[in-house]
Amino acid sequence: MRPPTLNIFPSQPMHVDPSSTKASPATSGSKRPSEPSMELANARNDAPSGPEPAKSIKREGNRKGPTSSSEQEGPKTPDPKTLRRLAQNREAARKSRLRKKAYVQQLETSRIKLTQLEQELQRARSQGIFFGGNLLGDQGLQVPVSNISTDAAVFDIEYARWLEEHHRITCELRAAVQEHLPENELRLFVDNCLAHFDEAMNLKSMVTKSDVFHIVSGMWKTPAERCFMWIGGFRPSEVIKIVLNQIEPLTEQQIVGICTLQQSTQEAEEALSQGLEALNHSLIDTITSDSLICPPNMANYMGQMAIAMNKLSTVEGFVRQADNLRHQTIHRLHQILTTRQAARCFLAISEYFHRLRALSSLWLARPRQE
Repeated sequence: MRPPTLNIFPSQPMHVDPSSTKASPATSGSKRPSEPSMELANARNDAPSGPEPAKSIKREGNRKGPTSSSEQEGPKTPDPKTLRRLAQNREAARKSRLRKKAYVQQLETSRIKLTQLEQELQRARSQGIFFGGNLLGDQGLQVPVSNISTDAAVFDIEYARWLEEHHRITCELRAAVQEHLPENELRLFVDNCLAHFDEAMNLKSMVTKSDVFHIVSGMWKTPAERCFMWIGGFRPSEVIKIVLNQIEPLTEQQIVGICTLQQSTQEAEEALSQGLEALNHSLIDTITSDSLICPPNMANYMGQMAIAMNKLSTVEGFVRQADNLRHQTIHRLHQILTTRQAARCFLAISEYFHRLRALSSLWLARPRQE
């Protein structure tokens, strides 16, 4: 214990309790300066709490960042490039839908046509071979009315399409000749016309294997064309005459080549005509070798039919030789003539057959008198 001394310069005010000073020595020196701050804090706590929700909303908005600002600004207008791209996409989608719709309609139309064709072929096959119910005599033989086969019906349809394509190719060739195109450009149209003629020969060769009599009968051609038919087609010598009358001028070498071709063609035609005529006579002799009045002996009858069948099989060979002669004549003319002359040659031949078909149409539409 220190002896009590006189506290002349006290470190603390006299009115402060020493016990409180000892309890909080750290805050004793700052009590007065803190009084205004304490009063300010109390004033803040006593203030009304209205602005607090606004502050909280504002803080939440600040947490969201650019989203709230973009929402307040509204949707941005796309630039012209984006608008143009979107318009192009919509137009492309619309065209795609239209193409799909047209393709589906085309498939449906093709399916209907194919169904109709199958029904017609089935009807021709069931009704065309024999006319059911009409019997002859006591032998029960049925009357044949139309013997068109399925291959022949398909050939008729394909030949009609070939005629349409041939008309288009001929129009293009005529336009090329009238425009006086150069030789190298005109040659493309001439070669296209020649290749299209070869397609007709290929169609005929396919049906000749299965139904040669359909080709020989000429039922796939118009009536006027059938009057001038020769072994399932046109006479090559007639085509050469058309060329000589329509294609001018010709050089002496070309005239000699065409005349030589005409002579050899006529000789080949004569040989084939004589062979076909001999076949007709031989076939008649084979069929009539037995009595036609008395009931025939079945053994002799079947033998005659077998011989006649073998002779009929040679008709296919005559048709093929005639088609080869026609094919060689057209190609030989193409080799003799120049490109421009060959173009006029094909135009003249196409016009000749076109006029025959027109003549048939006029003949069928003529006024008939009772």
